[in-house]
Amino acid sequence: MKRLFSLLLMVAALPATAAELTVSAASSLTESFRDIASAYEAAHPGTKVDLNFAASGVLLQQISRGAPVDVLATADTATMGQAAKGGLLETDSRRTFATNRLVVVVPPGRKDAPSTLAALAGKGVQRVAIGNPDSVPVGRYARTALQEAGMWDAIAARTITTQNVRQSLDYVARGEVDAGFVYASDYQAMPGRVVRAFDVPLRSPITYPVSVIKGSARSVEARRFVAFVVSPQGQAILRGHGFGAP
Repeated sequence: MKRLFSLLLMVAALPATAAELTVSAASSLTESFRDIASAYEAAHPGTKVDLNFAASGVLLQQISRGAPVDVLATADTATMGQAAKGGLLETDSRRTFATNRLVVVVPPGRKDAPSTLAALAGKGVQRVAIGNPDSVPVGRYARTALQEAGMWDAIAARTITTQNVRQSLDYVARGEVDAGFVYASDYQAMPGRVVRAFDVPLRSPITYPVSVIKGSARSVEARRFVAFVVSPQGQAILRGHGFGAP
């Protein structure tokens, strides 16, 4: 009995295993959500946030196929709407937490940088990076803007399709394309490596929603994380990375 009592004391003295929370977020949230996760872990000792970044459409596919995710944050309302329609979200947990702007960036040192969508059809622009419109929100925003400007047919043949917005940004930074469609926050993530040519006008704002995934084994913790994202501290971190207020 004495030996058993000693063993129980030893087990009780062991540090508690950190509660892991899995958060899947759009690629454009990479830096901001890393900072938010660090701040959240500091505010809630014993909790570890595992981050998974990819295009919003890819994240939705992963969750639909059973990936063990607790929180989903997308770069558009359409993808989150599909998640809701598929019964993948926990009731009343969805919140809008940020906005963004669509911009065109070019490699540094370019003297004839385009200043309008029409200029992308000029002789000086041969390759334009754009996220795959079928799975990447920034690609859908870009295609819609070009279609509304009557420029999609003129530019479609010049587009280089990417898997996510960060790949588009990398292509521009390495000079592999002449221009690329990214978010304003992505431009801020690579100061000096790309040049912001112009902002792209959109009829509808770019908004970012976040939600707890239905069936999460850590739904209470997941809701607390969502609350942190929309809290003043979380919002300050997002503002620092170039995102707008919801």
